[in-house]
Amino acid sequence: MSALARLLRCSRAASAAEFALVVPLLLLFIFGIIDVGRFMWEVNQAEKATQVGARMAVVTTPVSQGLIEADFAPTITAGELIPASALGQVKCTSASCACTGTCPSMSTTVNKDPFDAIVARMAQIKPGITAANVEISYRGSGFGYAGTAATGPGGGSVAETMEISPLVTVALSGVQFKPISSLLFATINLPSFTTTMTAEDSAGTYSN
Repeated sequence: MSALARLLRCSRAASAAEFALVVPLLLLFIFGIIDVGRFMWEVNQAEKATQVGARMAVVTTPVSQGLIEADFAPTITAGELIPASALGQVKCTSASCACTGTCPSMSTTVNKDPFDAIVARMAQIKPGITAANVEISYRGSGFGYAGTAATGPGGGSVAETMEISPLVTVALSGVQFKPISSLLFATINLPSFTTTMTAEDSAGTYSN
């Protein structure tokens, strides 16, 4: 028998060849399981970050300067409850605010410091969140009273706050996930998240 024939009949390396064929699939399967766990972990992080951002947004200074300055008294008797229909929806990004629906006359200015503080707090929970991923919106809730400029004891002026207590929604979107099984070359967008809460004192810079 020739050497070539003996080589073709030899089966001593069959196990090694079969192992070499199976290993890539096995590794892909293992890394796929790891990626599923990582994906769920990051989804949970992003959801919690959105909840924390909403909590901070309702107890700190509004990011919409227009809402702070808005005066509902011209259309609602001073001292009366502001109905939910008195305010449409004010959406604020890091660049500007825009109001749709029923809107009092208001500026589109964004309070940059409160916005950045909310983003920074969210990034503590889910690293990688930036201002581009966050949108904060306000809409009527049926809470708050129409009035005039705030005054302190003896008629002295105090820091201006919102007349209305709106529903505040923090939305998180565009956060990306990189699977290990793609060798970190591919990216997947996490789902979008929103959390809505009713505004509380809406003044200050700190939230628990």
